[in-house]
Amino acid sequence: MTLDIAVALAPAERATRLIGGDLTEKSLRLHLEGLPAVDAVGLEARAADLGTRSIKTTSKAWALDTIIELIDLTTLEGADTPGKVQSLVAKAMIPDPSDLSTPRVAAVCVYGDMVPYAVEALGSSGGEAGIHVAAVATAFPSGRASLPVKIADTRDAVLAGADEIDMVIDRGAFLSGRYGLVFDQIVAVKEACRRDDGSYAHLKVILETGELTTYDNVRRASWLAILAGGDFIKTSTGKVAPAATLPVTLLMLQVVNDWYRLTGGASGGQRIGVKPAGGIRTSKDAIKYLVTVAETVGEEWLQPHLFRFGASSLLNDVLLQRQKLHTGHYSGPDYVTVD
Repeated sequence: MTLDIAVALAPAERATRLIGGDLTEKSLRLHLEGLPAVDAVGLEARAADLGTRSIKTTSKAWALDTIIELIDLTTLEGADTPGKVQSLVAKAMIPDPSDLSTPRVAAVCVYGDMVPYAVEALGSSGGEAGIHVAAVATAFPSGRASLPVKIADTRDAVLAGADEIDMVIDRGAFLSGRYGLVFDQIVAVKEACRRDDGSYAHLKVILETGELTTYDNVRRASWLAILAGGDFIKTSTGKVAPAATLPVTLLMLQVVNDWYRLTGGASGGQRIGVKPAGGIRTSKDAIKYLVTVAETVGEEWLQPHLFRFGASSLLNDVLLQRQKLHTGHYSGPDYVTVD
């Protein structure tokens, strides 16, 4: 059975503009499979080089504060409780009670049923603090559910007050070449992010790059997610190894840079966000990602609406490093809360 059939796909604006009004499974496939092959050796060498870059001591304070501002502070465990989510929000709002100059994180990321507790804990100060509530959806982390279930999952989280939705793609469909199915599902979930006032919750599309197996697949999935309307492309759920890696994140940054240039660049090009998630636990590792972002798409991407770290323990290490920078010594193990 051939998959190159003329089945019409959802008329997503970006894909229609790039591929043409006659958007079908076949035209989408031709575009994705026509992308240049990834030079794996070159990509990994570039990532390794960026990973060895150091920053000046005078810039380290800026780097540590920037990392904090880019964190999606996350708890995604089956044993999550309202109390744990409330504690997470408290830490997001005041990461270091001994130093109130410490920046706040970008968002808290929880399961959909925990959204009401996060919204309640943030209260009226949530918007003022700039802390968003992100919810994982679409049968996270497997993505194994029917489209109606995925849409209901998304709508429920948005209705509960989620500012952002982190959806997972159907990796089985993607790996079996059913690009149109994955595309249509992202389009449908994007529409499910629509609020009653016509605004939309931001949509992060999780590729689960550890299961895509090749860099070429990561590039195709990144383009597919952007064309279907994703506001962010995200590496991983954090539940599959390997999760975020520097070469994969570099590749995804290159894709969003290509999209930015294709859509006008400095004259009004569309900026898509990137979120590496899973396995980034130390400030040393996070700084490598900051350097990679700055060198690939520019420092203007180092803002919460364009780059995030999905992490649960990263914040603790950054707080310890920040305290060391300010006082000259490390605090004891009780300085930060244990996640």
